[in-house]
Amino acid sequence: MSRTGRLFLLMDAMRGYRRPVTAARLAEQLGVSERTIYRDIQTLCGLGAPLEGEAGVGYMLKAGFFLPPLMFGTDELEALVLGARWVRRQGDEALARAATSALAKIAAATPKDLRDDMAETSLWVPLGVCQPDASDAFVRPVREAIRYQHRLRIQYQDEHGAQSERHVWPFALAFLEGKRLLAAWCELRQAFRHFRIDRIAAAESTGERYPARRHDLLKTWRAEQGLREDS
Repeated sequence: MSRTGRLFLLMDAMRGYRRPVTAARLAEQLGVSERTIYRDIQTLCGLGAPLEGEAGVGYMLKAGFFLPPLMFGTDELEALVLGARWVRRQGDEALARAATSALAKIAAATPKDLRDDMAETSLWVPLGVCQPDASDAFVRPVREAIRYQHRLRIQYQDEHGAQSERHVWPFALAFLEGKRLLAAWCELRQAFRHFRIDRIAAAESTGERYPARRHDLLKTWRAEQGLREDS
């Protein structure tokens, strides 16, 4: 690989991280030595690339920096197409349209027209996986309440058939095999609770922002559940 190509790959790798990433991790990802990473970072800084950080702490691209797209590898392309096809099976029409639109933009933004390659990818999500049902009507309002950090009023039935009305602070939605699970702070229980979307009889946003930051709720919940933070 040419040095220029390696520098572009380094920039492409760095824009995949929201927080500083160490030279050791970048070296492992790109299959080069740490010394090479340090040398390439100095070169990029000398060329005016908006990098922040220092050795031993990590480096990151400044927010808002635009890097022209590179060609996608075969595995990357298949991952994108498979992910989009999976999203289309989740019963949320807005997300399905967004997935289709995103793939079209990706295909158009690359130097090579990838539409034929995407159409010929032989990785599929069967129709029976996450088959749409009546509960799908509540996926979108739940997802939007998470996005805008709004209190959500739900009518809920637990596994024993007991019904209750809850005001919750939604912050995460998991798409599991055959079901969707909402993670939220429950005002009634004053604790984190999980609600299956297929057990929700009604859901309505109050339009009020809940008195906490979604990021903080997610961080505390992850700590309680012993879950790693996404990179």
